[in-house]
Amino acid sequence: MTTTLMTYAGTTEPDTLATRTGGVPLAPSGTGWPQCATCNGPMQFLAHILLDDLGLHAGQGATEGRGVLALFMCQNDPGMCEEWDPHAGGNQALIFPAAALRPMPVPSLDEEDDQEPVLLGSVSAISYETPSKTADYDQARKEWASRPNRSPLDVLGQLGGHPVWLQSDETPACPTCAQEMRLVVQLAEGRDHSTAMNFGGRGEAYAFACEPCVQAVFLWQC
Repeated sequence: MTTTLMTYAGTTEPDTLATRTGGVPLAPSGTGWPQCATCNGPMQFLAHILLDDLGLHAGQGATEGRGVLALFMCQNDPGMCEEWDPHAGGNQALIFPAAALRPMPVPSLDEEDDQEPVLLGSVSAISYETPSKTADYDQARKEWASRPNRSPLDVLGQLGGHPVWLQSDETPACPTCAQEMRLVVQLAEGRDHSTAMNFGGRGEAYAFACEPCVQAVFLWQC
């Protein structure tokens, strides 16, 4: 088993067509910004994952045309909108086709509104690392961070592979075909306050997809 770590690679442009955390989501023209089912407020954009990159994890090399996974989560009243739950409407994982993507218009918030920003404070570029062909995610993360001048906080997650659950196994089934969905990405919260996602305080998030059915699911644990 090979684990593909996602590590911090500096900042990048907010609308770049690349795997990144933060910035502005890219989507087909006319796509509406996701809203929370509980509070009806706009969700916070978390991450942008190129599905083509999954071929790297499988040792197949890059492919083309698999699309983009965009992850959103409500942060308007953390802990009250069940944003950790895959089915409560407090988050969304959306698969967009690879062609004709453009930056989504960002919702404007009233200056007196108490809502959290819908964008993270910074954009993090991603590098892929494979410290060991036999290491699972936890082992690979420790191995990578053990080298000089490296911090465990610079490991932002893993691409594909097997989820390392902090609680019980919550691998979802596709709502369309009922087959078990495959992990696209496991995300850590982030390296500092301006880039951090809120998964309950050093939690982990998990995004799964069924690409043939164009379905994706997002959840987190702490």
